[in-house]
Amino acid sequence: MPHSPQPAATEDLCSAVESFAGRRLLVWGDFVADRFLHGSTTRVSREAPALVLRYEGEEVRPGGAGNAALNAAALGAEVIACGFVGDDAAGVALLEALATAGINVDHISRRHDGATPVKTRVMAGGQHTVRQQILRIDDERPWSQSAPCSTIAEQITELAAEVDGVMISDYGLATVCASAAREWMATTPGLPVVLDSRHRLLEFVGVTAATPNEGEAEEAVRRAFANDLEAVEVAGAEITANLGCDHLLITRGSHGMAVFSQGQEPAHLPTHGTHEIADVTGAGDTVIASFTLALAAGVEVLPAAQVANVAAGLAVLKYGTATVTSAELLGALRGA
Repeated sequence: MPHSPQPAATEDLCSAVESFAGRRLLVWGDFVADRFLHGSTTRVSREAPALVLRYEGEEVRPGGAGNAALNAAALGAEVIACGFVGDDAAGVALLEALATAGINVDHISRRHDGATPVKTRVMAGGQHTVRQQILRIDDERPWSQSAPCSTIAEQITELAAEVDGVMISDYGLATVCASAAREWMATTPGLPVVLDSRHRLLEFVGVTAATPNEGEAEEAVRRAFANDLEAVEVAGAEITANLGCDHLLITRGSHGMAVFSQGQEPAHLPTHGTHEIADVTGAGDTVIASFTLALAAGVEVLPAAQVANVAAGLAVLKYGTATVTSAELLGALRGA
């Protein structure tokens, strides 16, 4: 039978969230501009079987590592961001949005050898319906190797001495150098380093914890789980051993979370709240931000995972690239 731990006392979880305020986090990763085009559906085109939309506006929000940074800031952290953007309009908009949220962007370099990664989502709906995503266009070309990502390793080493924890947000766009990360982590024992990697999970040996979704975990072990809990547990133990990490949190969508720690039985957390999901965009960023902050604040792994589970349940109720605030999280924990 799977181990389903008793939830920590509400006030203990609330105390954990309240301890996030003022924690300093470093976010190292791929910064993406999430562009949302808004329109209302008017008719079907006579030219092709396609909807015709009336353009009503657009906005750019930080995505990728940017959304992880925004979530940490919304939970009360002081955030330092490190990575790249292009010398283009999308990069300017991304930096402005991060700075407006109070995030230190002094260590995000503007590069001339590539463009800021952009994900364009077309959001459409009728007059009396909620807008939904009907199309996504990705323009994500990895940075060239003429200025390798290892050049920011020295910055990371210096900044790590000033923070309580580090998030590595690797979307496969050649910002984070795994070998540099391994070398750097070997010199900073005791600092919580939490990883979210799209395709290179097992390359970051030495992280404190990792938060893959089920698909990323399946890719790492090269086999599908097919909703088999035993398969999840075997894979979790394998990934934890290969990474040498203290903890592993596999997010499983509507099946909740599986939590692994060295020397302990795996724990399974059911999905928090309603199953009426609005949008899963960026939910993983909410998970890593809240989980990293909890570990940075000295919270034990199971309460940390429970806090992250509740935060994820709130994030999927929002449309688009969303953040969860500390006030919202405290309200959910207290049943407000």
